[in-house]
Amino acid sequence: MSAAGEWRPRRGLFFFRSRPTSGDYVVATLMLVVAVASAFPLVWMVLSSLKTPAETMQVPPVWLPESPGLEAFGKVSGVINVGRSMLNSAVIAAITTAGIIVTSLMAGYAFAKHRFHGRNALFALLIATMFLPPIVTLIPLYRMIGTIGLDGSLAGVVLPNLANAFGIFLMRQFIAGVPDDLIDAARMDGASEMRILFVIVAPLVTPAVAALALFAFVYHWNSYLWPLTVLQGNADQYPIVISLSRLLSYNRGAMNTNLVMAGATLAVLPPLVLFVFLQRFFVDSIVSSGVKG
Repeated sequence: MSAAGEWRPRRGLFFFRSRPTSGDYVVATLMLVVAVASAFPLVWMVLSSLKTPAETMQVPPVWLPESPGLEAFGKVSGVINVGRSMLNSAVIAAITTAGIIVTSLMAGYAFAKHRFHGRNALFALLIATMFLPPIVTLIPLYRMIGTIGLDGSLAGVVLPNLANAFGIFLMRQFIAGVPDDLIDAARMDGASEMRILFVIVAPLVTPAVAALALFAFVYHWNSYLWPLTVLQGNADQYPIVISLSRLLSYNRGAMNTNLVMAGATLAVLPPLVLFVFLQRFFVDSIVSSGVKG
């Protein structure tokens, strides 16, 4: 048992003192405030989707609906094609995420475990691309997509995003921590580089892969400008984020705020569910990166 006032381990991410000090209470209070502030928009969105139009317009605001109902969710499908839009978003986000994971693992493995001329300069150039604002590459990418005839299609939305500089950087950092002796032993046993990467190395960096998958899926699920530019008014190919803009124009005089909030609630569900399943790996990746020497 630890002495009074010393740190001792408990289950979870944090370490607590056997006798909490005033500083511990201050930190806990700040964490609670930040958590409530972060969750408030999401909670308000869900509660507003359950209100009547009259309740959403009341001043002062009504915090809790008197008679919660799901009527707004039913009306959303009458304004936009929710099923098709959600499917389009799922296709874009899933394929893009899978491509980013594969290319990031392959490039990260090459940068971390292979020695070749110009490796450091090439990696520095790759990192430099992370500082380019997306708007700078918008027109060149659109011209390239148009040249190969993919404008107006989901393939045109997905193709330029199958590789990601941040993903390569993240995988390179984690794969660098894999023992070289393990990889050399696999090579001596006759394993190919692809087998070493996907059978030996990838399972060892599962937390980083899960964190990258979560980041990539959420980012491309919520992507707006690039799909809008490529699809050019092809409403049948719109992802849910673009389709929701029709709800804003439908919201005349703020009479249908609950309708807008219902659509936003539907749009946020898939990333939220994914986070619930991957949160353990996501936390593990943060802990692993924090304890590396």
